[in-house]
Formats: sequence, structure tokens, C-alpha cells
Amino acid sequence: MKAKITVHIYAKTSKANKNGQLPIYFRLTVNGERFEFSTKKFIDKSKWSAEQSKMKGNSEEARTINNYLDLMKSKIFDIQMELIHKNEDLTIEKFKSKLTGAQERERMIIPIYQSHNDKIKDLIGNGYAYGTLERFKISLKHLQEFIIWK
Repeated sequence: MKAKITVHIYAKTSKANKNGQLPIYFRLTVNGERFEFSTKKFIDKSKWSAEQSKMKGNSEEARTINNYLDLMKSKIFDIQMELIHKNEDLTIEKFKSKLTGAQERERMIIPIYQSHNDKIKDLIGNGYAYGTLERFKISLKHLQEFIIWK
């Protein structure tokens, strides 16, 4: 449950675009495992403060980018609090899936098998015989009975 989490914001000099602007990256480290992702924001090298991990100045552009960075940082800490409240382990994979919005789909064997049988039913006469579908239906019935038995 105890995990060391660090968030580092930086301008990546090796990925400068054709205009010479640098992309802003987040590096999230959880128990020594790293996950880097781009904010899709670009800035001039002279406007970036590496010490403060934000854009220098008080212009509208600087306020907008700094607010966005603060929002992303708070989103990371919200995810941390959510995982702690649910008593889940803090892992880089869980942060990654929450940040990218990719939730793992739960899949169950019976609905998958039934979906397969429905597709086979549509293909009868087009490479599959009716007897094949009947054997798949029997296999599904046996599988259901086995699951209930076990």
C-alpha cells in the first residue's frame, strides 16, 4: 500500500519541433517504475523554468499553460487518493490506465462463447454447416454445466 510517487514536469529538448519549440512532458514514477507522457503543449526554451517546472512570466499564454500543468498534477493526485480510498495497490499500470482513460473490459466466457455461436449461425451455408452450429451449442451447454458443477 505504501508507495513512493514522484511527479516531474519538464521540457524535452530532444523532441524539439521544426519551430524550435519544446514539448512539455510529465514523468510519473511509482515505486521506481516510470511513465512519461506528453501534454501536447509546446513552448520556447527561453520561456521555460526548469527549477519551478513551469513557464516563466505572467502572460496569458504562461497562465494558461501553468494552469493546465497544475490541473494535470492535481489529476494525478486525485487518482492516487482514489486508489488509496479503494484500498488498491498503487502501481504504474493503474495510474496509466486511469490517465489514458483505457479501462480494462471485463469479459466472461459464457457471453464470449454465445457471441461466437451467434456469428457461426450467421455463417451457415457460407462455409459452415448446420451440424457445426449444433456441436457448438452442445459444447456451450456442457461448459455451462461444468461451471455450475465446479
